[in-house]
Amino acid sequence: MKRRDFLKTSVVAGAALSINFEGLQAALSSNTMTVQQAPEMVAVMGGEPAAMLDKALEALGGIDKYIKKGQKVVIKPNIGWDRSPELAGNTNPELIKALVKKCLDAGAQKVTVFDHTCDNWQKCYESSGIATATKEAGGIIMPANEEKYFKKVALPNGVILKSAMIHESLIEADAWINVPILKNHGGAKLSCAMKNYMGIVWDRRFFHQNDLQQCIADICTWEKKPVLNIVDAYRMMHQNGPQGKSLADVATIKSLIVSPNIVAIDTAALGMFNQVKKLDMDAVGHLSKGEAHKLGSTDLKKINIKRIKI
Repeated sequence: MKRRDFLKTSVVAGAALSINFEGLQAALSSNTMTVQQAPEMVAVMGGEPAAMLDKALEALGGIDKYIKKGQKVVIKPNIGWDRSPELAGNTNPELIKALVKKCLDAGAQKVTVFDHTCDNWQKCYESSGIATATKEAGGIIMPANEEKYFKKVALPNGVILKSAMIHESLIEADAWINVPILKNHGGAKLSCAMKNYMGIVWDRRFFHQNDLQQCIADICTWEKKPVLNIVDAYRMMHQNGPQGKSLADVATIKSLIVSPNIVAIDTAALGMFNQVKKLDMDAVGHLSKGEAHKLGSTDLKKINIKRIKI
């Protein structure tokens, strides 16, 4: 990397980190925690991925609250691009490694990790570091590069998307965890928990050829919801998404948000994104469409949020 680009990246990353700790706290401070009331969402800032995951899950009641002994568990990261971790195109491999370990420690029978990638699946899995991280933690990597891995399911509540071919590992799972990376996206504007569903389906072209924002909301109506959504914002691609071009597109903000409420977590993630680069909620149409589907609320005043700074 040229020295000029490196200096630019360092300035952006440093500014984003300081803005995030103060700005995100303001963005998520519209509610009041009580000692007796368990949070519905936890936002952790300032630590490494495994440490932030520990803090978040502890605040939510522990991994045992969501993953039970003997269950077949699927973890769905974003592994869509042939990019190394520092470029923030894919979910942080250290977060996936820590999560796989936690699920197995909770007694999961097996933990499978997959994504329907945009680039060559083997290169994506390897370059992202997620294949190695999953194997080191004791998990199983499964491909999603052929239609044979997908089965048709009905989406009776979809407005445009009435059915979809969904990866068989999810259909067969007892529980699954949605683990996107927060980043910019040219079409959807924001790529986060709801957008991460596009990696569970076979035919993504239908989404792009029709109303992308509505189709994103529609796929999230599938009856088997993730037990948790875990938003990786350790590094955030704030421009040129979803692939990114260079480190100048990335801000290191060392943050993590966890919640079962997919609309609320994406709304909170948008607030975090806006501390680095402004993006109006109206541009992220799948949020309001998801709320219309009764998948969660965009009103964070209704959400009990706990904030933790490491």
